[in-house]
Amino acid sequence: MKKGPLNRRIQFERPVTTRDPTYNTSKTTWEPHAKVWAEVRDVLPSRAESVDESASLQQRPARIRMRYREDITPDMRVIYRGRTLEIVSGPAEIGRRDGLELIAQELSTRGEKP
Repeated sequence: MKKGPLNRRIQFERPVTTRDPTYNTSKTTWEPHAKVWAEVRDVLPSRAESVDESASLQQRPARIRMRYREDITPDMRVIYRGRTLEIVSGPAEIGRRDGLELIAQELSTRGEKP
């Protein structure tokens, strides 16, 4: 991939599941995995809002392109400019390991802050 369009710094976080010793329940936390340069473009769908069980969800999907890496998985999330985005599609290989593309979206009712 050309260096030019990779002009945004993003961070990938991976989930870490631990057990609470007192109640024996699992707890998922997020730890930093990698910071990379990427091209981030917001996708503007025709219908940005949907109603799910009487709750309004506003989706803000983004297409992310970056250099190829083997360690990026769909269960990770992306931190970009204060937004927390979950990976909903990909990562898909571009060319012959030239790059990766994925679709990530922020849900306004997620309730989770980085």
